[in-house]
Amino acid sequence: MFWDWQFVGQIIPQLAQAAVVTIVATFLGFLIAAFLGLAFALGRMFGPKWIAIPLIGLIEGVRSTPLLIQIFFIYFVLPEAGISIGAMTAGVLALGLHYATYCSEVYRAGLANVPRGQWEASLALNLPSWRTFRDIIIPQAIPPVVPALGNYLVSLFKDTPLLSAIGVLELLQTAKIIGSENFRYTEPITLVGLIFLVLSLLSAVIIGFIERWLKRNVMRS
Repeated sequence: MFWDWQFVGQIIPQLAQAAVVTIVATFLGFLIAAFLGLAFALGRMFGPKWIAIPLIGLIEGVRSTPLLIQIFFIYFVLPEAGISIGAMTAGVLALGLHYATYCSEVYRAGLANVPRGQWEASLALNLPSWRTFRDIIIPQAIPPVVPALGNYLVSLFKDTPLLSAIGVLELLQTAKIIGSENFRYTEPITLVGLIFLVLSLLSAVIIGFIERWLKRNVMRS
């Protein structure tokens, strides 16, 4: 049989459990990427040279090397320096660091797009730097770049199968194991593709909702 619905019913619980692992890795990885990327952008644009220059080197170095190599480095090389990290943690850190460098460029574009008059007005009002960023600059810089950040969220989600290289039982790895045990790959691989498609489309819908909400509420204020 080309397609066995009974077999599908048997493997769905395993795939659902693996989907949770994939979603958790995506959420935690993007959380790291979003906050670390903002820190990178602020440090690169407004930090002293001894911070900005190394950050530029780090950002360009990470962006210029494959994500899989970074996963291997964190999981296999860092233990040689006495830093042992579990497979899931190493994978999440690698995803977060890799996409933080891309998010930093998005943030940098958003920050550069804030009119210079906003900075001058804050300076004239003698506002502290932290309050200027928190209350004036960041609220104007973030909403326009939400679509680009959303694209990186979806890309990060689609890169989670790379974690199988260090033994994380995410969706694709689980499907491959099911296929090798039952000599049937059509159902598990097809289901994994459908799960990725549905979750990616759902993410796009949520991102669009957030974008509209920010335009309606934050940017008006």
